[in-house]
Amino acid sequence: MNVSVVLFTSDLRLHDHPPLHAALDDARAVVPLFVRDRAVDEAGFAAPNRLAFLADCLRDLDAGLRERGGRLVFRSGDLVDEVCKVAAETDADEVHMAAGVTSYAQRREQRLRSALEAEGRRLHVHDEVVTALAPGAVAPASSDHFAVFTPYFRRWERHHQRHVLGAPRAVPVPENVGSERLPERAELSGLSEGLATGGEREGRKRLTAWLRNGIAQYEERHDDLAGDATSHFSPHIHFGTLSAVELVHRARQTGGPGADAFVRQLAWRDFHHQVLAARPGVSTADYRTRHDRWRSQAEARQEIEDWKEGRTGYPVVDAAMRQLRHEGWMHNRGRLLTASFLAKTLYVDWRVGARHFLDLLVDGDVANNQLNWQWVAGTGTDTRPNRVLNPVLQAKRYDPDGAYVRRWVPELAGLDGASVHEPWKLQGLERAAYDYPDPIVELSEGLARFKRARGRE
Repeated sequence: MNVSVVLFTSDLRLHDHPPLHAALDDARAVVPLFVRDRAVDEAGFAAPNRLAFLADCLRDLDAGLRERGGRLVFRSGDLVDEVCKVAAETDADEVHMAAGVTSYAQRREQRLRSALEAEGRRLHVHDEVVTALAPGAVAPASSDHFAVFTPYFRRWERHHQRHVLGAPRAVPVPENVGSERLPERAELSGLSEGLATGGEREGRKRLTAWLRNGIAQYEERHDDLAGDATSHFSPHIHFGTLSAVELVHRARQTGGPGADAFVRQLAWRDFHHQVLAARPGVSTADYRTRHDRWRSQAEARQEIEDWKEGRTGYPVVDAAMRQLRHEGWMHNRGRLLTASFLAKTLYVDWRVGARHFLDLLVDGDVANNQLNWQWVAGTGTDTRPNRVLNPVLQAKRYDPDGAYVRRWVPELAGLDGASVHEPWKLQGLERAAYDYPDPIVELSEGLARFKRARGRE
């Protein structure tokens, strides 16, 4: 029997899945395979929140395959070894998978290609599965990638996108291939209490509701911290339970300013992926060095811990950090504020913050996390590298009545909108009534230190 293997990675869905469609077109049977890659675990990327969401996704994918006469084959170990074993067990001619962008993903693809070719098998790597537009599909004449978003977005908008593919009706799977037991969320510890549910069914349910009730107001409400009016799709896009290509198509079909603003955010994601694909070293090194002399972790240890625990004395920063710990997710405006506070007000290396985010974020993605941190720190693609976000002014603008702060910082629940963002201004007994710390640094002091470090004074 002609057999192909479909290796699932960050594309845990049946709808709009080019590798699966190609395999079903070329073979009489396919092996839907997911490998828990030992190297990813050893590199420290197997955070509990993501493992739990992954477990949901794998079980949902398996259920969807079983409805179509198939099943998911799950293995763990070295990815290249396990794929080759499954190909040998089923005498598969070809392996299909989505293209990755990180340096590790690219090296892994090359290792897999070489190992399969040595056995007389072929590897097919498909673009535009993880992203809406493949890295490198558009580029300026003088470079292999765009370093500024706006010209990238102009080209991105005009570029033809592939059609959206439906879910297959049947997925025949050979009976003679063994599988390990699928992981379960209940087996994990250290999870955020409010962690969302994973899986394609959950993602598509959210998509239907968002297109009906959320996207129209997205442009005017996406920065509203208390309104929580963003799509919450980021975990599903990260794990591929929702297709970026389909999201762009569905949003454009809806139309309107909200849809345009939402599509622009999807383009930002592709922008970061094309930067990382071209410059894989920026996952750990500055894209554009500012010759920063970051405060040492020993010097700033207590301030870093206060930031992680949401005890900085700046209510909107603390609210966002507590949301992160509770949900494994944070509002995008909160991500900007907390990152600016750590990197520029405290003048702590952006890598410290990026690592903490990856430890907790269910949507923790190397391209988006690291490059957004670099953007805020001024070492990335931001054309205004020395901008500093004032957390008090930002809070008054994006949480004007203090509802977001009171939700996540219950110590301040009794304060009104005017006082909740600056509780240190309270006097006497009223100040003593609130068990909340004073600011760990004066904003003026942090700004002056940052300017000195960047040579602006």
